[in-house]
Amino acid sequence: MALERTLTELDHVRLLNLLRRDAHADRLPPSLQTVGDLLDACAIVPSRNVAADVVTMGSEVLVEDRQSGVRSTLVLCYPADAEPATGRVSVLSPVGSALLGLQAGDEARWATPTGDSRSAHVVAILFQPEASGDFAT
Repeated sequence: MALERTLTELDHVRLLNLLRRDAHADRLPPSLQTVGDLLDACAIVPSRNVAADVVTMGSEVLVEDRQSGVRSTLVLCYPADAEPATGRVSVLSPVGSALLGLQAGDEARWATPTGDSRSAHVVAILFQPEASGDFAT
């Protein structure tokens, strides 16, 4: 059973625009299709009303890899700002799209580019723009 995801209105609009801009072909690449499916199925809330434990764009998240037990800090960002080596993951990456809209305590699940299944526990939201009063970034 899939977890219900929550997105802010602003994140939803920006991601729709990103998909529209990047969808040049009739068939979307898997990363865009995954985000597109999420946008179709998510609960949308005003930025001021999003719970502080929801992963939104720009959130810094502590996750624990279920296979290795290693904890990592990741920041969910737009593709142009992604730097995987420093923990800045694109929302269009498998792990980024798996995290978007989850809450602390949820399990993120994704497939690697080689097809392997991976999962990580969302331990905590260390920073969320909306919880800090930033409703426009």
